[in-house]
Amino acid sequence: MSILADYVTQVERYEPHLTHLTERTLRADTPQIYFFTSSDGVSLRLKRYRGGNKGPVILSHCIGVSSLMYSLTTIETNLLEYLFERSYDVWLLDHRLSIELPASGQLSTMDDVALKDYPAAVRKVCELTGRSSVQIVGHGVGASTLTMALLGGLQHVSATVCSQVSTHLYSLPINEFKARMFMPRILQLLGKHWLTAYTDIHAGISTRLYDAALMLHPIPRHERCANVVCHRITTLFGELYEHTQLNQATHDTLARLFGRVNIAAMKQLTSILLQHHLIDARGKDTYLPHLDRLKLPMTFLSGGRNDCVLPKSTQKTFDLLVDANGAQFYKRFELTHYGHVDCIIGQNAAQDVYPLILDRLETA
Repeated sequence: MSILADYVTQVERYEPHLTHLTERTLRADTPQIYFFTSSDGVSLRLKRYRGGNKGPVILSHCIGVSSLMYSLTTIETNLLEYLFERSYDVWLLDHRLSIELPASGQLSTMDDVALKDYPAAVRKVCELTGRSSVQIVGHGVGASTLTMALLGGLQHVSATVCSQVSTHLYSLPINEFKARMFMPRILQLLGKHWLTAYTDIHAGISTRLYDAALMLHPIPRHERCANVVCHRITTLFGELYEHTQLNQATHDTLARLFGRVNIAAMKQLTSILLQHHLIDARGKDTYLPHLDRLKLPMTFLSGGRNDCVLPKSTQKTFDLLVDANGAQFYKRFELTHYGHVDCIIGQNAAQDVYPLILDRLETA
């Protein structure tokens, strides 16, 4: 059974009705699927949806999810369809943190994604398209690792969109407190290799008690719900979306969207949060000394209500890069009524957010 089939089985066990959600047909051609390997031999995946000759553009997902976040059919129009319908050659990248790949169960770092996965993906797309460069849209850790890749010397990228985060990371005090507790480090010492947002309604008493305890996690009244996967997501990452921006079908299918995160990647992410800027897995400042490598067209997006990654994160990046390389390369937008991932999977993202992404791709 494939890893994707395993996750479908998990969804059925979590909430059987989720497999019967009324989902429409994806408005894109059947994809061409390419498996390829990183420089250290990890199997990765690209899905190509050729809407036309614009691009090519790679869409890179966050931690604990997969490229499904870009092709979700519980919303009226997803980012894949939006770009496909505007004649873009769209490539959905599943890097080693993708919950749909076996690699997500292995220990790996954000450095691995940045320095091993991105170069292999860009090389593969350029090889298959005959083009000399690509554009890349990254969200969350997908944007952080994209920035790390560029700072690490990644070539053949003509423009990027970084959603929510890039060189710097600031969050709410409660999230920094959890990071200071060094929970990923402690769990790794105890032999735990990964955490998961997934939970099973047929799980044992200890898991059910844990899920019940998550109800005590401080969440604003207007953001509370009865979805245990939603609560696990908040415990792991902080508040990732404004509930008002998610339609019911998307909220109901969170168990399909979110899954496991390996401890090594989480440990590096929490270290970056505590330092407030990119560092490698050893804690070394190996990336920021090379800001000149970010002298290319870049757009930064932040949700104005993003409590997971505060908007000042991209503001810090924007100001830093404008000072270092000049204002002509950079744009930044703050989306007043959005949080974090709802900028991609929100029910109105096609009207409010996607045009800003398109603008960068069209004007690079």
